[in-house]
Amino acid sequence: MKVKVTGGQLLDLVEESLTAVDVLVDSEAGMVLAIGTELPEADQTVQLSGQVLLPGFIDVHVHLREPGFEHKETIATGARAAAAGGFGQILCMPNTNPPLDTPDRVANVRRLAHAAQASQVLPIACITKMQRGEELTDFRALQLAGAVALSDDGKGVQDGGLMRQAMVVASEWNLPIAIHAEDESIARDGVLHPGAAARLGLPVQPGESESAMIARDLLLAEATGAHLHVCHVSVEPAVSLIRWAKLRGIRVTAEVTPHHLLLTEDDIVKDDARYKVNPPLRSRRDVEACREGFLDGTLDMVATDHAPHSQSEKQLGLAAAPFGMVGIETVFPLLYTHFVQTGRLSLAELVRRMSTRPAAAFHLPGGTIRVGGRADITAVDLQARRVIEPEKFYSKARNTPFAGWSAAGWPVWTMCNGKVIHDDLVHTGTGGSV
Repeated sequence: MKVKVTGGQLLDLVEESLTAVDVLVDSEAGMVLAIGTELPEADQTVQLSGQVLLPGFIDVHVHLREPGFEHKETIATGARAAAAGGFGQILCMPNTNPPLDTPDRVANVRRLAHAAQASQVLPIACITKMQRGEELTDFRALQLAGAVALSDDGKGVQDGGLMRQAMVVASEWNLPIAIHAEDESIARDGVLHPGAAARLGLPVQPGESESAMIARDLLLAEATGAHLHVCHVSVEPAVSLIRWAKLRGIRVTAEVTPHHLLLTEDDIVKDDARYKVNPPLRSRRDVEACREGFLDGTLDMVATDHAPHSQSEKQLGLAAAPFGMVGIETVFPLLYTHFVQTGRLSLAELVRRMSTRPAAAFHLPGGTIRVGGRADITAVDLQARRVIEPEKFYSKARNTPFAGWSAAGWPVWTMCNGKVIHDDLVHTGTGGSV
C-alpha cells in the first residue's frame, strides 16, 4: 500500500531549511518512494497542516522491564510511549529478570516487540552471564539472535581483565559495548552527588566513580580497537576524558540524558525520589561541562535512559527508592525548548543527535528521510506548547521530575518502517489520515 504524507514541511539536514513537500511511502516495503510537490495519488493520504517532518528518533538507552518487572513497564507499553515521543527505533537494556544473556531471551524480546506494533525494539544483550561480571556471554550467538550491542547496564563490569577480554571479542563482530561507568569500590552505597547528599544526610556517590571507569575503558578500547559507547555521561572529567580520547583516535561514542543537561543537584530540595537517578544529578559545573560537550559534539547523542518505576516504589524516598526516571515521551520538547528555541542549537543539529548519529553509531537503518531509505518519519508541531502531565503518559510509569514544566515542539504523528504507530493529528485538530 502506498501512503502519501502531504501538507508538511520537510527538514533538510544539510541545508538546515524547511521545504513544503509531500512524501510518498511504500508501507509494505517500509521505504520512501518519492519526495516532491506533484506526487501521484496513493492508497492512503495523511493530511498535515504545516507540521515539520523529521526522521524518526532513535533512543539507544531504554529500560522496558520485561521480563520480570512488568508492574513497572512492558515491552508493549514502553514501545507505545516511544512512538508517542516520536521514536521509530529504541534499544532496550538487558537488566531484566532474567537478564538478556541468552539468544532465546533476546529473540523473545524481538517477538514481543513485533506484536506490539509500535516503535521497533532492538535488544542490547548482556556482556556477562546474569550480569554478575564473572563470565562472558556468547557474543556471536546473541548477535545472531538480534542483539545490536552489549552492556551490563545498571552495573559496571568491575574486573578490568574481563572487560578487556570482552572488548577483544566484541571487536571481532563489530558489536558496540555500552558501559555503565561506575566503580563500585568508589561509589559504594552512594545515592546523591556530594552537595545534595550533605544537605539531605544521605550517602555520597562521588563523580570519580564514573570518570575512573571511563578512563580505564577508554584505554582498553584503544588497545583492542573495540567500539566503546559511554552511557549517561554526567561529570566534567568524563567529558574531558572522552574529548581527549576522540582527539587520540580512540573509537568511542557517548550519550547524555535530558536530565543531566537540564537539572543539577540543587534541584533536589527535599526527599523526592523522582530526582533519584544513577548517575546522580551533578553540580552546576558538571552540567555546564555536559552542555558544552553536547554542543561541541564530544557527547554524540541524546539518550533518555528511560527507567520506569511504580509510584509505590518511588514513594520510598531517596534512601530506599530505586534509581531512575522516565523521559521518552518528553525528551524532544524539552530539548527543543531549552536548546533550539534559546538559540544554542539548530533544529537540524538536535535531529542529528536524536536520529542520524545514533543510527550511524549502532549501524541502524534510518536517521534521515531520503528516497530509497527507510520510512521512519515523525511529524512535530513546533508551535504546540504544553505542560508536561505524567498522568497522560502512555508509559505505565509517572516518575519524572519534569512534571509541570512547559515545553514546545510535540510529536503528533509517527511512522516506523512504513507503518503509522502514533497518530495524534485528529485529537489535536490539525489534520489526520483520510
